[in-house]
Amino acid sequence: MQQYNSNNHNLSFMKQYSLENRHLLFFSFDLIIIVISAIFSYYLINNNSNIPFNYKIIILINTLIILLSSSFNRLYCSWRGLFFVKQLYKVFSIWFFSFACLLILLFFSKQTNYFSMPWIQTWFVMGATLTCLYRAFTTFILNKIRQQGKNIKKIILVGNGKIMNDIVKISAKHPEYGFNITQIIKLSTANSLNKEIFKNLSENIGVKKHHELWICLPLSEGFIVKKILHNLRYSTVEIRFFPDFEDMNLLNYDATNLMGFHSLNLSCSSITDTNALIKRYEDIILAIIILMVISIPSLIIMFLIKVTSKGPIFFKQQRHGINKRIFEVYKFRTMEIHSEQTNTVTQATKNDPRITKLGVFLRKTSIDEFPQFVNVLQGNMSIVGPRPHALSHNEYYKDLVDSYMWRHKVKPGITGWAQVNGYRGETDTLEKMQKRVEHDLWYIENWSLYLDLKITLLTVFKGFINKNAY
Repeated sequence: MQQYNSNNHNLSFMKQYSLENRHLLFFSFDLIIIVISAIFSYYLINNNSNIPFNYKIIILINTLIILLSSSFNRLYCSWRGLFFVKQLYKVFSIWFFSFACLLILLFFSKQTNYFSMPWIQTWFVMGATLTCLYRAFTTFILNKIRQQGKNIKKIILVGNGKIMNDIVKISAKHPEYGFNITQIIKLSTANSLNKEIFKNLSENIGVKKHHELWICLPLSEGFIVKKILHNLRYSTVEIRFFPDFEDMNLLNYDATNLMGFHSLNLSCSSITDTNALIKRYEDIILAIIILMVISIPSLIIMFLIKVTSKGPIFFKQQRHGINKRIFEVYKFRTMEIHSEQTNTVTQATKNDPRITKLGVFLRKTSIDEFPQFVNVLQGNMSIVGPRPHALSHNEYYKDLVDSYMWRHKVKPGITGWAQVNGYRGETDTLEKMQKRVEHDLWYIENWSLYLDLKITLLTVFKGFINKNAY
């Protein structure tokens, strides 16, 4: 007969109560910051703390949007072991999304004239900054506490392979994550998991009060997980499975729940749902600003193209967009009119006789790409993303470069991570294309608003003029 242990029950209850209080505390801090920053911003702009009723309604609506968005994006769950930059990015993204929703609501309800845009802008900057600062401070304090050996989760590792060794190294190198590997059980083969090991596990979990059990195994030995779960079915320890994907090319893999089934995503884009909406707003805003800046130079270039060579001003060519959808990319024409064989596109090379004198300058400075900001407004391209290749090049390289077509999981870009790292222009060797694809996939997996802005600035300062652009 199983005995009821009141001490364990009380301990479990207190732990749960503590977690709920901590999450409630974060929720309360967010609520206070949202309201206080709105009120103080109004005072700064109007030198008056008497807020009109319609402003109070907007504050209430936006507060609900921010808090609900934060809850849906698991902002009030444990952040232990997450990268700090990603934490702050998630906070900033939620504020950006919420204020974008607010502006859209005001625009379609035709209420924009009744509210001060400087007030909304100040509220956004102040609130987002304060939220990031207090979370940064909280993370800093927790990291210091964990480095002193407090607020630690004790972990038992079971399994084999490279990922197991990497977890041991990372946890030892970064004590601020708060994971202490107290026991390692290495399995040399699938048959090495015997009753003695299960007995050892059960005893250590109960006596030493380990918080979690981590299983590190290749997918081929995944059946062992079922055995471990069965033999530890009476334990309340948290169990996690870290599959070893060492021999597989993956893209932004994570776990989701679909129709009640657990799905391990092996090849997915991070630029979906809220992220896709944020990136679209970013593209529209930046494209409009840039088109206004380059409008006069573009008119001059259009005139020069027309008077210096025969043919149309713009060059149009079919390219693959997101999910391999075909669209027409726009460029300023830089070559003399010439014919190509069907389904063949010859890349421009150094001293290419087809390129006009003006075209040499346009290509070297990337000015020939200016019309693609129209593609961005149309929704076919993004300002930052993998560069779109000619259809024939895609057909050629898709069988030569692993995961080549994964580049089309996102919209192609005018500039990209590969371009600002020097992989731009002619790809006359397979190695160059492999490096370009490698950088494109890294961008897709690590996308953030900050990364887009960083690439845009790098393009301005070093990406326009490039020795590899012919």
